[in-house]
Amino acid sequence: MTELERKRKFPIAFWVCGCTEIFERLSFYLGRSLILVFVTTAVASGGLGLANTTGAKMQADLTAYSYLAGFLGAFITDKLVGARYTTPVGMLIIAIGYFSGSVAHDATLVYVMVFCVAFGLGLFKTGPLIGRVVRPEDLNSAYSIRYSLVNVGAFFGPLVAGILYQYTFKSGNVLGFRPCFRLAAISMLLGCIWFTVGMLLKGKDYGKKPFKMYKTEEELKREAEEKAAAKTHQKMTLLEKKRVSAIVLVSAFQIIFWMFWYLAYLPIYYHWTENMNWKVGGFTVPTTWFDSLNALFCVISGPLTALLWQKLAARPQGDISIFKKLGLGLGFLGIGYIYYAVIDIVRGDSKPTVLLLVIFFVFLTLGEMFFSPLGNAFIGQYSPSRLLAIMSAVWGLGLFAAAKLYGNVYAFAFSGKFAFSKACITIAAIAFVSTVILFALDGKLMSLVKDKDEA
Repeated sequence: MTELERKRKFPIAFWVCGCTEIFERLSFYLGRSLILVFVTTAVASGGLGLANTTGAKMQADLTAYSYLAGFLGAFITDKLVGARYTTPVGMLIIAIGYFSGSVAHDATLVYVMVFCVAFGLGLFKTGPLIGRVVRPEDLNSAYSIRYSLVNVGAFFGPLVAGILYQYTFKSGNVLGFRPCFRLAAISMLLGCIWFTVGMLLKGKDYGKKPFKMYKTEEELKREAEEKAAAKTHQKMTLLEKKRVSAIVLVSAFQIIFWMFWYLAYLPIYYHWTENMNWKVGGFTVPTTWFDSLNALFCVISGPLTALLWQKLAARPQGDISIFKKLGLGLGFLGIGYIYYAVIDIVRGDSKPTVLLLVIFFVFLTLGEMFFSPLGNAFIGQYSPSRLLAIMSAVWGLGLFAAAKLYGNVYAFAFSGKFAFSKACITIAAIAFVSTVILFALDGKLMSLVKDKDEA
């Protein structure tokens, strides 16, 4: 790395990868936000006229299988083909998927869209690629900045979706779903061009080979020692096995985090729709705008948390551990559910202003910023190079499980069996217990990832 790159902190290839995700998230959230409405809207109004349960299942499958498909892409990029080549191919497949949605007149082509988007995202590997583009000591900050870039797309997707299909692309009584899906496809094509040209000009050799070929300084040092000792390294070392086990353990905790994170949106669409005043100065706030609100807060907080990690790392006593940070993320999420419960208890029979939900999203975003980008940084720092994409896919497997489970949890906790406030307090308690466990196990978990020479 040149002196100029050190002063810049993040190589240009980082910004190429990070900005590529703006295009991907814009298309994903634009398409994801529309599925529920498109599938269930009457045929005469431009929809498919299918049952609500069908639309919910399609949206859940789009979210869940996007993460599950990551395992196939992980095997390819770890062992066979570099991420620089799989990523644009994946984006083209995703574009084909959204175009299929734009011409769908029954459930078949919607499922084609779901399959193409999921499979394409499995090949989309800008996240793991950043783990080898950026220096290890900068990963926490880099992934926080990357998270802001990701959420630029996540902010505009739901925001414009509600306006475009209801107003801009509407023709008579027919809502403009199909042009929106085509717009999602165009976004992916533009992103594909951006990534391909950007990496060609400024990407150097990043991502040209499978991840197993991009070894860290620690791995190179170990191989040199083995070579000097006339050893042939074939199996994982004990330290690598410990680090893999630590990643698996943390991924299990993220099932809890993301299950409750996804779950947090459902009361907005159901409970709070009926029990809050959604008019602000005569304007009815669109429900989908709260998806954008969370993304906006992530965009704002990304640089702030990146600065926080830098300040903490520069302290004489050093940074707080990754496991404590993840625990704090769960704690913030728990506070958000306590806030839900307090609103419901205090309101009585009245309908408070919907603006109160803005405060809830502050807690939701704080939890997300302490959990998601740092989890990716943790994998980028400690995963063996030949398993980098696989370990990222293991992280994604937690998201798959959470996406599949949160609907069932909602049906159990919020279907009327329990008071709304009681259900929220119970969820908060589970989140707080998880925080305590991560803090209590911090020493043991750190011993799994630290080299004995670093201890």
